Amino acid sequence: MERGMMGSNRGPQVEVAKLAIFNGKAGKVGGFVTTYRLYLRMKMRNTTVEEQVFWILSHVQGGTANIWKENVMEELEAEEMEYETAEELLTVLKKKFDREEEEAVKVAELRKLEQGGRTIEEFVQEFKRAARESGYKGRPLVEEFERGMNGGIRRKLMEAENPLASIEQWYRRATALNRNWRESKREEERLKKKEVEGGAPKQEQRQSFP
Repeated sequence: MERGMMGSNRGPQVEVAKLAIFNGKAGKVGGFVTTYRLYLRMKMRNTTVEEQVFWILSHVQGGTANIWKENVMEELEAEEMEYETAEELLTVLKKKFDREEEEAVKVAELRKLEQGGRTIEEFVQEFKRAARESGYKGRPLVEEFERGMNGGIRRKLMEAENPLASIEQWYRRATALNRNWRESKREEERLKKKEVEGGAPKQEQRQSFP
């Protein structure tokens, strides 16, 4: 990265949007990057790449952005990282925080998911998709799945003799339990039909999942 003192700004005297500080808040990185790209091209053409990079970093302050900035500063000072252009830094910044924003959206979606009128198979597939994109893992993920299932299936799973640990075990056990319940319902309906047609004795009503 080229080193040198800050040069004079001889770029076109065109006003750009007011510069803002970026603190990692969701939904802000796109506007920050666009504004700073414009400013670099219009106001800082005669400055070095190093000056542009550190100027951008000086406007990254607070919140979750501080940790990212500190890591970048350490890499630059240790000469472990070098940017050929300031545009590269802005691209890295946007990619990093765009991904975090997407994960935040998926976490919110995951927390609202409920089985409702869907089969457990449909719910599992929808939940898997949201979980994969949310970054959630371990016990927090299990708790969200447990919360989203209909009450009957949830109670049966929680009453199981062998505690369920991983989310994959919850997926498999919930699917198997729901499948067995549907089969028992079909058998119950078959016996009722046979009873009506042939006068067979009534069968004890099987428990359903509300």
